[in-house]
Parts: sequence; structure tokens; C-alpha cells
Amino acid sequence: MYYNKNTLIYLDGKFVKANETTTDLYSQTLHYGYGVFEGIRAYETENGTSIFKAQEHYDRLKKSAELVNIPFNYDVEELVKASYELLEKNNLSDAYVRPLVFCDPNMTLARPNNVSIMICAWEWGAYLGDKQLRLTVSSYCRPHPRSIKIEAKVCGHYVNSILATNEAKDNGFDEALLLDSDGFLAEGPEANLFYEKEGVLYTPQLGNILPGITRATVLELAKELGIEVRQGLFSKDDLAVADSAFYCGTAAEIIGIESVDDSKFPKEWNNTLGKKLQEEYSKLVRKSDATLSTTH
Repeated sequence: MYYNKNTLIYLDGKFVKANETTTDLYSQTLHYGYGVFEGIRAYETENGTSIFKAQEHYDRLKKSAELVNIPFNYDVEELVKASYELLEKNNLSDAYVRPLVFCDPNMTLARPNNVSIMICAWEWGAYLGDKQLRLTVSSYCRPHPRSIKIEAKVCGHYVNSILATNEAKDNGFDEALLLDSDGFLAEGPEANLFYEKEGVLYTPQLGNILPGITRATVLELAKELGIEVRQGLFSKDDLAVADSAFYCGTAAEIIGIESVDDSKFPKEWNNTLGKKLQEEYSKLVRKSDATLSTTH
């Protein structure tokens, strides 16, 4: 699904065959989840392939590494350039790009001396599909922000997401909704949450969630469209009386939510602020000059 015998990946400055590449089984990343990664999308535009907000994503990759004391001695501009080369070499235009910084062999819990960087890419549709989602509130919560660096995109953090997703699917739902450690609304396993009430958008504030780049883009688009957005601490009860809701993320893009624990939102999706933002986002990412700034 992700590669074949002709697929190339970028590894420590070189383009190599994916199926001929090896990694060390004693890596700290494999044993402890001590690594950082990004999810980036490329889109085909009228002027060729455009990687949406590549600079912002690689800046966040660097920040994630720094937050958890993983050495990052890479030039962001060179990584952006390498990503475009990788897409060209693999004849990809609409694609998902995955950079991963992983650590050398080390069975201790001390910070690594050396790391490697890998960038791969593959064709991938919207991660959560294109139908409205049926969610369930997870029995798992997001980790307390004093227990991890919540704003870092760290490999090991996603065990929490895997547990929540599989619990939801095993119970017949499409995806999970996680609360924070204090019981307030947080986010999905791999997407940020917005909901609409009486013409206003609401979204959990930063601090207990990943500061998503797509989330920041939605905030920018909402400002351009004159949509009021309120960020704060909100409860399940607040969501229960909402008119509509949606998830957003690089992999998921913008996807509507039909229900939470079988309680359906009353507003028709096509008439929601989420649908309007979904359409604007789709236009934006396919512009060759998509340069909306982000705040992180």
C-alpha cells in the first residue's frame, strides 16, 4: 500500500530504494517511541505540485525534536527541497508526505547522540474518508500536559491515539473523541475539533491539545470569512447542544461529524459553517500560492 520495488525514500541526504533500506532493531525509537514525525500533504495545482505549508510543518518537526531533546541538525529549507525532489522521483503529485526523525541504537533512557531522518511519500485519500463521522467519547483521555510535551508530535504519544481509535471501532463507531485529563473536550486521535452553535465556532484552547497546522488554517479562513471563533475550555454538555461539528487535520483535512454517542447534530451538513470552511480549505490547498500564515 505504501511502497513497491520502485519506491524511493529520502534517508540522511540520499534517495534510496524503500524495499532495500534497513534500520537498527536496537533503535531508541523502536523500543521507546522516542522519535518525532510530521504529516504533510502535497496537492496537484494548475502550476504543478504544491506541498501545503511545507515550511510550517518542518518548523514544527524541528520544534518537536527540540522539545524532547532529540538533536535536529537539519536545514528546514533543504528538507522542503528534498520533499519536492522525492515527489518528483516517485511521480507523485497528490500525496501524503511523512518525515520521521529516529534515534540510533540506545537501550538507556538518556538522550540520543545521533539521529537519522527519513522522508517517504505515498498516495493517500482523506484519512477519515468523506462521509460524516459517528464518534464516541473515549474512555481514554489525552495525557496531562505536565506528563509529556503535548505540543510535540512524538511517535510514542500516538499509542494513546491508537488505543482510542481501536476502542471506538470495536464498539461500532468511526472514530473517537478524547477529553483532556480534567474532563474538558480535547480532540480526536489525529484531528482537532470544532463545533458550531448559533453561528459561532468553538474549539478547545491550546494547552491540552496538539497545535494543529490545519487547525491554525481553519482559524485563518474563519477570520477571512468573518466567522467568529471562540477558544476555551468546553464540556461534553456544550457539545451536546451544538448545531454541528467537524474534525480537521492534515490527514483528515476537514470532515463533518454526524453524531457523538449516537446523538445526532441537528443542522444539515451542507448548511453548516464546517461545510463552508471545508470548501474554502479545498480551494486553498490547491492554489499554487497558498501562503496563509500560521501562528505557530
